Amino acid sequence: MTLKSTCLAWLATVAVTGLALTGPAMAQTKWNLPAAYPATNYHSENLVWFAEEVKKATDGKLEITVHAGASLFKAPEIKRAVATGQAQMGEVLISIHENEDPVFGLDTIPFLASSFADSYKLWLAQKPAVAKKLEGQGIMVLYSVAWGPQGIYSKKDINTVDDMKGLKMRAYNVGTTRIAELVGAQAVTVQAAELPQALATGVVNAFMTSGSTGYDSKVWETMTHWYDVQGWIPKNVVMVNKAAFAGLPKEQQDALLKAAEAAEARGWKIAEEKAQWYVEQLQAKGLKVVPPGAELKAGLKKIGDQLTEDWTKRAGDTGAEVLATYRK
Repeated sequence: MTLKSTCLAWLATVAVTGLALTGPAMAQTKWNLPAAYPATNYHSENLVWFAEEVKKATDGKLEITVHAGASLFKAPEIKRAVATGQAQMGEVLISIHENEDPVFGLDTIPFLASSFADSYKLWLAQKPAVAKKLEGQGIMVLYSVAWGPQGIYSKKDINTVDDMKGLKMRAYNVGTTRIAELVGAQAVTVQAAELPQALATGVVNAFMTSGSTGYDSKVWETMTHWYDVQGWIPKNVVMVNKAAFAGLPKEQQDALLKAAEAAEARGWKIAEEKAQWYVEQLQAKGLKVVPPGAELKAGLKKIGDQLTEDWTKRAGDTGAEVLATYRK
């Protein structure tokens, strides 16, 4: 054999070996999952857990990178990013899209479902309508995870809904905007990632949200009170681009769905367990955690009744069916 033929044979062997080594890497699928909340929030931590479960179950063939803190897309942009394939997956607070369809905002009707058990029951009633709407946009629902019960943060005593008049209230969806309007406050749209700055600069001086968002935003630096009104329990929904999902091998699809089921159960359990912990942390930081007085509760209940009526009118037959299913 000549030197030239020997070299060619060696190069061919290297090429074949290289292809063998790069084969598994080439078979790996990498997805992005944008999310709107801090990496230390339990929603984001649960997403990372979910991604790790998928990676393990697929032997690393499907790798999902979580982009927390609105670092890849801002909260209102995430659903569209998934629909258009800019991101294969995403997590959104589903109620921020209520302007698009009332069914997305059902879980923010005050006092419709204030316990975790009732809120999960509401999700099961709501899910088919949400899934149908998203399916028409090229999106598939994977799972949901609850936030904690919503309370009122303020820099002053609030004994009645009239005490909220004139406040600059942070709003993040149709429901919170309507509450601000009904109490005579100024609604200011601020998503969670921008809330700390909005508080520090005085853009808002009152808002309704969970103990966890208050903790993440260090509200004790600007607020003095949190009224534990147990208003509602909103949800984040984790979704996947339908075409991206369809492009996976069957075993990877099954692994993704199994991990999603586990992540939902895990997330709801953590949400309920941590709800009281967040309240205790707010107290430890010096915030006054106050139960609502009778007058405030009565005023908020009246607003809840009004918002339920408004929502039912806007949601039509679909909304009526979902509510009927929930109330069975």
